[in-house]
Amino acid sequence: MTANTQRVLGDQKVSALGFGCWAIGGPFSDTDGKPLGWGEVDDDESTLAIRRAMDLGVTFFDTADVYGAGRSERVLGRAIAGHRAEVVVASKWGNVFDEDTKVLTGDNATVEYLNTAIRATLDRLGTDYLDLYQLHIGPSVADAAALADGCEELIAQGLIRGYAWSTDDPERVAAWATRPGCVAVQHECSVLHDAPEILALCDQHGIASVNRTPLAMGLLGRRDHSRPATGADIRAAAPEWLRFFDNGVPTPEWARRTDSLREILTADGRTLAQGALGWLWARSPRTIPIPGFRNVAQAEQNAGALAHGPLRPEQLTELAGLLD
Repeated sequence: MTANTQRVLGDQKVSALGFGCWAIGGPFSDTDGKPLGWGEVDDDESTLAIRRAMDLGVTFFDTADVYGAGRSERVLGRAIAGHRAEVVVASKWGNVFDEDTKVLTGDNATVEYLNTAIRATLDRLGTDYLDLYQLHIGPSVADAAALADGCEELIAQGLIRGYAWSTDDPERVAAWATRPGCVAVQHECSVLHDAPEILALCDQHGIASVNRTPLAMGLLGRRDHSRPATGADIRAAAPEWLRFFDNGVPTPEWARRTDSLREILTADGRTLAQGALGWLWARSPRTIPIPGFRNVAQAEQNAGALAHGPLRPEQLTELAGLLD
């Protein structure tokens, strides 16, 4: 890999593009029955997609114990079996779920649960260590201090190599960024939703910026009014925080913004998604976008962004003007 296709995560080099494994977990829901997944998936196809991504240079895979109520971790573990040393694996904890009913039942911010959750994650992944472990819920900074201490202990035990908080709150980022074992933050960032304060903290503290929602939940990919999300797809009944969709289709405001950026993002032979990923790489040398995928074709398109690399500085400037 060239310098443009690599990033630093703690003491490791990883591909500048990661793959997010939320979608391949399949359906799960909250206690009211509202969908939290991305619809039905085929585990064999998911496995082939992960292995194809590895063939194309992707070495970083991000999941969470709650995705599909354990299913995503199991599928990822199956896909990387025999290749564990070749990949960098991240997961998350904090949510409580029933693996049989596939229902999210609550959360738990105790150190006791941290120690239980990591062992369950390692078992589902079929590995004896995790490269990056991320807090997936939002306790107060004060209450989370014990969890950071607990993660330091997990490092000492050899169960994890580093940890992070998945949060969009700069105060929470800053609270953990000075910890010796904190090597990243996972946060929302895309050409439609910049995060300058968090990116500045990543520069200040020398940690990686793992970017969730880099394609705006598919708005910067292939999802438009002609392909509404339905059924067990979270976008079909979007919760309040999912700003880009309403009733399974992009909101008019976000669709207009996307259209205004399309010509620049698709220049130089890129797809819209590849342009959006190129924006993130141009935005900061610390960014690691983690777009989702559900099949081999999507894996190939996302991985194809690596060949194009970052947008040019003048494209970045032009896009900034359009977004003002």
